[in-house]
Amino acid sequence: MTTGSTPALRAQDVSLDYGRTRIVHEASIALEPGTVTALVGPNGSGKSTLLRGLTALHRPAGGQVVFADGTDTTGLGERELARRIALLAQSHPDPSGVSVREVVGYGRFAHRGRFRGADERGDAAIDRAMAAAGVDELADRSVSQLSGGQRQRVWLATCLAQETGIVLLDEPTTYLDLRYQLEILEIVHELAAQGVAVGIVLHDLEQAAEVADRVVLLVAGRIVAAGTPQDVLTPQRLSAAYEVPIDVEPVADGLRIRPRRVRREPVISRAA
Repeated sequence: MTTGSTPALRAQDVSLDYGRTRIVHEASIALEPGTVTALVGPNGSGKSTLLRGLTALHRPAGGQVVFADGTDTTGLGERELARRIALLAQSHPDPSGVSVREVVGYGRFAHRGRFRGADERGDAAIDRAMAAAGVDELADRSVSQLSGGQRQRVWLATCLAQETGIVLLDEPTTYLDLRYQLEILEIVHELAAQGVAVGIVLHDLEQAAEVADRVVLLVAGRIVAAGTPQDVLTPQRLSAAYEVPIDVEPVADGLRIRPRRVRREPVISRAA
């Protein structure tokens, strides 16, 4: 973990809209090299929207997002952005008849010339990315034949093949069983150890506590807390954010976070 360094990417007072509806309100966040920053919060809190806003795929209605050199993300073309930022989104196209290796190769488009020029490091980068995501044995399989979890890992490999200094992951453990969830979190640790700035959206608060150096808690499109997992993921803050009593207990590898069951009147009744 690297702290106190110049942020690789900084959002300053960023607001994001869908149509006439404001989803994110004046959010400020910094992603530092070698640091994992987790975005957490209830459904509809604006986590994924903010993550997309960091890539210029969702242009801010206010504020700005800049790289360490001061360049505004909205001033760059798709190819240049892809050299700097890799994004694993929640949804992906479903290419028919395309092999895993070909899909992972999509991550190298920014490193090729305009007319598919030579990419001397491409083959090695693709091999490394597939091995890291655990899909190297699937290289020749059609992506359309894979399970949801396997496809998720293929698209992660595509991001890794971009070889960027900033990696953004939107719920990367979705569709994965426990083994692969752990492996994805290990990849996140490894990226940070290599000096990559990682931003990750997670619903699982215990995973966020385990993997993140910094946690940003959003509620109704606003950042209500930011800091270390221990500072942000407190019973008081989480109970207020999720509107249910939540207990938090420190454990060896992070935090144990459990909602407390609240007794209520039954809403489902059986016919006599």
